[in-house]
Amino acid sequence: MLEPTIFLVDDDASVRDSVALLLSLKGLRSQLFASAEDFLGTYRPEWRGCLLTDLRMSGMSGLELQQQLVERKVSLPVILLTAHGDVATTRAAMKAGAFDFLEKPFDDAVLVDVLQNAIAHDAAAHKQAFESARQRHRIERLTPREREVVALVSRGLPNREIALALDISPRTVEVYKARMMEKLDCRTLADVLRIAPQLEIDTDDA
Repeated sequence: MLEPTIFLVDDDASVRDSVALLLSLKGLRSQLFASAEDFLGTYRPEWRGCLLTDLRMSGMSGLELQQQLVERKVSLPVILLTAHGDVATTRAAMKAGAFDFLEKPFDDAVLVDVLQNAIAHDAAAHKQAFESARQRHRIERLTPREREVVALVSRGLPNREIALALDISPRTVEVYKARMMEKLDCRTLADVLRIAPQLEIDTDDA
């Protein structure tokens, strides 16, 4: 995984330089762009961290950049900077999913705190997405009968009732359970109960 980076987009070179210096002094990695178009042309899906962008720029604005990222399903947290903040713009940015909105001149400590929180948020979201994808991959390995067993186990049914519901022997239920837990990488039935809702197993129709 790439190192978390703050992607700074601002058409003012002095702002880019001063913010980059501040971030380097705080041990934060940054990558600078003079325009929203430059950022979009360079962006890679594997990038992690957050986006810090000026609101008003020549060419595409920060708000338009944010909207482009939403349309492209880019999940990087977005922090908007502006010297011309107003309620309507702030509302539009937040409605579109902005992580935060800061007015210039900003307090260095506040900016660093917001950026660190955004990086932590991105890391947590990426980790959750990775775990969800891994769990879905596990459930895809189950046979239809093993899925039925997961659903019935999730409803709290004992082996005898599961056997009756599926017209199989209790011993066969045990075999299916063992296979199911191996494929799901679960050590206990409690682990299965935690995974089942996340995997959207329909326990009502089983």
